[in-house]
Parts: sequence; structure tokens; C-alpha cells
Amino acid sequence: MVDRQNDQSVSATATNEIVESEEVRAQEALLGDTDPSLTSAEDVAKALNVDPSQGLSDEEAKRRLAKFGPNELAGAPPVPKWKKFLAQFQDPLVYLLLAATVISVIAWFIEKANAVPGAEGGEALPFDALVIVLILIVNAVLGYMQEAKAEAAVEALAQMTAPQTSVLRGGKVQRINTADVVPGDIIVLAEGDSVSADGRLVNAASLRIAEASLTGESVPVGKKPDTLAEAKALGDRANMIFNGTSVTQGTGRAIVTGTGMNTQVGKIADMLSATEDEKTPLQKEMDYVSKILGIAVCIIAVVVLVALAVLEGFNDIHDVIDSLLLAVSLAVAAVPEGLAAILTVVLALGVQRMAAHNAIVKKLHSVETLGSASVICSDKTGTLTRNEMTVERVVTPSGEVQITGTGYAPEGRMVVTGGISLILSRPRPWPMKLYPRYLPARWPMMANCVKTPMVAGKPWATPLKFR
Repeated sequence: MVDRQNDQSVSATATNEIVESEEVRAQEALLGDTDPSLTSAEDVAKALNVDPSQGLSDEEAKRRLAKFGPNELAGAPPVPKWKKFLAQFQDPLVYLLLAATVISVIAWFIEKANAVPGAEGGEALPFDALVIVLILIVNAVLGYMQEAKAEAAVEALAQMTAPQTSVLRGGKVQRINTADVVPGDIIVLAEGDSVSADGRLVNAASLRIAEASLTGESVPVGKKPDTLAEAKALGDRANMIFNGTSVTQGTGRAIVTGTGMNTQVGKIADMLSATEDEKTPLQKEMDYVSKILGIAVCIIAVVVLVALAVLEGFNDIHDVIDSLLLAVSLAVAAVPEGLAAILTVVLALGVQRMAAHNAIVKKLHSVETLGSASVICSDKTGTLTRNEMTVERVVTPSGEVQITGTGYAPEGRMVVTGGISLILSRPRPWPMKLYPRYLPARWPMMANCVKTPMVAGKPWATPLKFR
């Protein structure tokens, strides 16, 4: 009897493992090579082993979270503090100053070693080298503290604004952290929500989603759960939702098919991580200056040494040492010790000015890069702009009006052909009424304006509603 029970338990375990392995293969196929937009919502739910009307259980969600990881974009591994501090010394100008420091210390040792016993003169310590080292340390500390402060501010903002998502689990709608969303979750979408993962729509009611951040399309895209007949571009996949977009209208539910780096945004982040950082214009300029200074220093040392040899000659080893010390001293004096510190201070002041305008800059040199930008190219509104369309010109059969102002701010001016301008100022609770003699006839679109009409800076005395 015992043997038979053991055989049954082993058989049941093997069967469960086979079912689980098939489920895993189906999930990996759907999350990898299969396009969910070409698969029906029922097949997607079956492959991910989820009931769209109930959602995942809490236990299953925990298991998938441990398997697939949190719904976050992979970031660069944290850099140790000591590496961040040493990175402040990675500058050609700093290399030049360090070389000058080493040469200065060597010259001091040679001078001390060849000094005549009992003779006066010479320095007790290599003060030139100590001053240069002190300046470099202060410069590195200042840059490190400024960048560490910016990183701490960014981390604090990220913790304060941790996004949340509505999901269906165990038949109940719950609000969870976006990082806890897993493949197979049923996301509940409503107007104003941010989409936290890629997913296949199950149902939708007048659902429209703004995908400008992903596709650059400024107009919200209508969504419906119908299966596509053929593969289409991201902007044309009406039955899919994508991470990083936002719901502008309607409601809907979707099965999560991709999280973290497996989303479309994750693929973009992966490509961006492979790119190398370019040097800023200021860094390129300082590289060039450092190169010129290095060459100049070497030329100065050689010219001084050759001039002393030709004019005075070297009688003994002491003359050679004195000439070398003189040449090295002139070369070191040509290096601007305070330039690196001045640059750091100026960039730090720029970072503080940006912080006063609610902009956090993590790298000091990014401030100079922002100041060097003279032209920003954007394909359409909504990508880099505020996605606010502004009417600038109104043409009717009876006339034309130029409208000033930008965005949705209630400020601007209506300039009528002929030079008359209407200043749009404070809103009024009643419709605007205009003198017919000042405007062309039959402008019905002006009758519903809620601004006070002004002519030549003065309000009209007797407003009359025109036809």
C-alpha cells in the first residue's frame, strides 16, 4: 500500500512538472518571439495562465515577481563613492597639474640632496607641490559634493513619486506599486492613468491613449481589443498598450505581456545604454588647452636648458642641477594651478542657479552643455513640447485676425486687419459684445468669447452684440 501511494505521488509530481514546464514555455514564447497583437485575447490569457475576470492570485503574483523580476528599467550598477571621488581627477588639466607636482617634488628632493651642509637657502618643504595638491583636493571635494547632492535629490524625488497601478488580483481591484506588476497581471485602465507595462487589451470602452512619448504621435490613439490581421508598427497596434504612455479618455483592461526591460521602452533604454557619452564642448576645449599647455611647458624647459648651456655652460654637476631646477620651475609656473578649481566653482554656481528654477543637474558639465545648445530639433508637438496647440490666425469670408500668445494661458491679443487690436485680458462671466463698426460683419465665433474687449488700451463704453 505504501509503495503504491509513493508511486502515485511521484506520478503526480512528474505530471505537475510537465504542466508547469509547458506553461513556462508558453509564457516565454509569448513574452519573447510571439507578437501579442496578432494573438487573440483569449489565447494570450491561456498562454499566461490567467483568468481575465479574476486576475492572478497573490501567491502566483509573488512567484512571477521572483521569476521575472521587478517592473523596472535596468540601471547602471551603483558606482562606489571612492570611484566617484577619483573620477573628479579624470581631466587632462588635472593630469598636467599632477605631472607638475611630481616634477616639483623631484626637483625639491634633488635640491635638498645636493645642498651644501650648513648653507642657507632652499625650502624646508616643497610648498609649490603642496599648494597644487591642496587645490586639486579642494576641487575634487567640491565637485564630488555637488554631484552627490544632486543624486540624493533625484533619489528622494523617485521615492516620493513612486508610481502605482490598478490591477485585478483574486477578483478584486487593488492599487499596487508599479514595480510589483508581473506578466499575466490584469491592468485596470481609467482616464488619467499612466500605463505601467506593455499589454494586450481584453476590453475597452472609448479608450484613447497618448503615445507621444513612445511614437511621437501628438494625437491620442483610439484603442480596441480586436485582433490584428497582420503585423503593424507600434503606433498602429490598436489592441496593445505600452509602458510610459497615458490614458486620456475611456476605460479598459489589459493583460500584461511585458515588464521592465522586456517592454518597448525597455528596448529603447537598452539601446541607449550601449551608447558612449560624448565630451561636452567645454571638456573638448579644455583638452585642447591642456595639450597646448603641455607642449608649451616642454618647449619652455628645453629652451631654458639649451640657453643656459650655450650662454654659460656647465662646469660641474651642480651647474646642471641648478639649470634643470630653473627650467622645471619656469615650466611649472606656466601651468595655471587655479584654472581647474575656477571651472568647478563656475559650473557649481550654474547647477545652483538651475536648482533655483526647479531643475536638478546630476553632472557639473551638463550645465555647460545645456548652455551650448542653440537649436533643438523636434519632429512634432508632444515629443519635447507641452503638447498644446495654439491658434495663431483666423480667416473668415469677411476678414482676418492674427492671434498672439502661446499655449492655454489666457493672455494675448487679437489683431484685426487694418491695425485695430483687441486685448484679451481678464475673463468675464458674460459673453463679449462688440461694436459692429470696429469689426467686419457676421463674425459669430466672436460672440461666445469671454474676454473683455479693449481698443487702444481702453474698454468700450457701450458694448453691443453684433450679428
